[in-house]
Amino acid sequence: MPIRAARTRTTREPTIALINIVFLMLVFFLIAGSIAPPLDPRVTLARTTGLDGSAPPDAAVVLPDGRLTWRGAEVTVAAFADAAGPAPRLVPDRDLPAADLVAIARALRDAGAEEVWIVTERGLE
Repeated sequence: MPIRAARTRTTREPTIALINIVFLMLVFFLIAGSIAPPLDPRVTLARTTGLDGSAPPDAAVVLPDGRLTWRGAEVTVAAFADAAGPAPRLVPDRDLPAADLVAIARALRDAGAEEVWIVTERGLE
């Protein structure tokens, strides 16, 4: 009588438990996360194609070469810091290197500004 070899049983991975955990995580994040409501279809957004791109009156414009103009005249960083108060605003040109903008903001902080505001263009796409 031949002796049969003992059959080894393969253990199956607990995929059902993994599916349950993933499902519970999905439910948790759906409830815990904030989902923005869709925009009301009756609303028509304003078009900005015809607007004049002008800086706020209390902001200094930073030209691509790093010069500052404020109220139509060229100013130094120290003079602008004295006149602008604790929170000066800068409108940098798009072609201004970021390192130059950081240096100007740091100089304003060193001259006594508590915070420096950078005014940028923002679009809804």
